[in-house]
Amino acid sequence: MTMKSENRFYIEVNAELKNHHESRICGDVFLSRRINEENRIIAVLSDGMGHGVKANMLATLTSTMALNFTLEHKEVHRIAEIIMNTLPVCSERKMSYSTFTIIDIEFDGKVRILEYDNPQAVVLRGKNFFEPEWTCVMLSGEKGAGKELKSCEFIPEKEDRIVIFSDGVAQSGLGGGKYLFGWGRENAAEYIAELVSHEPEISALQLSHKVVNMAHVNDGYLSKDDTSCAVIYFRNPRRMLVCTGPPFEDHNDAKLAAMVNDFKGRKIVCGATTADIVSRELNRVVTDSFEFDDPDLPPVSMMEGIDLITEGILTLGKVTEILKTYTSSTRLTKGPADRIVKMLIESDEIHFVIGTRINIAHQDPSLPVELEIRRTVVKRIARLLEEKFLKEVSVTFI
Repeated sequence: MTMKSENRFYIEVNAELKNHHESRICGDVFLSRRINEENRIIAVLSDGMGHGVKANMLATLTSTMALNFTLEHKEVHRIAEIIMNTLPVCSERKMSYSTFTIIDIEFDGKVRILEYDNPQAVVLRGKNFFEPEWTCVMLSGEKGAGKELKSCEFIPEKEDRIVIFSDGVAQSGLGGGKYLFGWGRENAAEYIAELVSHEPEISALQLSHKVVNMAHVNDGYLSKDDTSCAVIYFRNPRRMLVCTGPPFEDHNDAKLAAMVNDFKGRKIVCGATTADIVSRELNRVVTDSFEFDDPDLPPVSMMEGIDLITEGILTLGKVTEILKTYTSSTRLTKGPADRIVKMLIESDEIHFVIGTRINIAHQDPSLPVELEIRRTVVKRIARLLEEKFLKEVSVTFI
């Protein structure tokens, strides 16, 4: 997910989680939320004791409380004490336990990190380590007495990264040949810095995936614990334009083509009529492909200066369905709708330009319900991108 700050950089937040090899559900939980009214992002990673369903319940309860109490601007020690006193006691171990890391990003230029028993966050400034000043708070509540909470604050800069992970990463390889005492926080940090050094623009999603995957390798491809990594990346925005439908008035065809031509970023045109207008006005040839990568949709086309050309309403309808069910484990194909989804997820600023000329075929009651008019379909996509993926979305009608 991304969010634009007043300093003109974007904040990409993503995470990768892998279950203990004997569990069907992960005992680590990652939650994040954007608060538009406060221009703020909160992210929480929690690791429940053990693994499986019980661990997941502990981590879900912890992360939900941590997120909500942080949202209310409660004091750090108060958040921890409420969580400690609320967690249910395990009937076997006679204790309640769940770690957490809270990252609170306020767009007055301040980042606050709160940690309880998770490995210390790794902060990179470009390719180099950045060490914020950490302070310790001793808890005094009924169940948290004597326990330590760490916190730090700093002003982020462009190309900063915050990487947090559970002990499934830090303790991966424990008892094995290479890492007898586990991979360790320092080795994991060096690996992260090496990845960023070799690929300075690596996304938050790719970086978190590679960290978890390496921990999986350390464990001999049988994860000995729930393993998770979350990355927050402050960077330049990635912009994309999606243009679909002809303008209401014919004399606006040239205006539509100019909007597409002048846009700085990736460009998608959905709809044969729209592609023909852009082709005619810009004097560029549309080249059709005959590879049916998705049996339900017509193949894509190509044009100089356009990243992707697809069919219109059917393709956008399928984009909506993929976005609705999309998770970090979703595997996208080479089909037209899947390619659009991949580009949308990789982008930060997404601008839709919707032509408002009505296509009578799309309102034929004999056609499937999914064939709704393009305005409704695009609005659904925009809402999903904003609410589920926290993208910056604009919609322009022409």
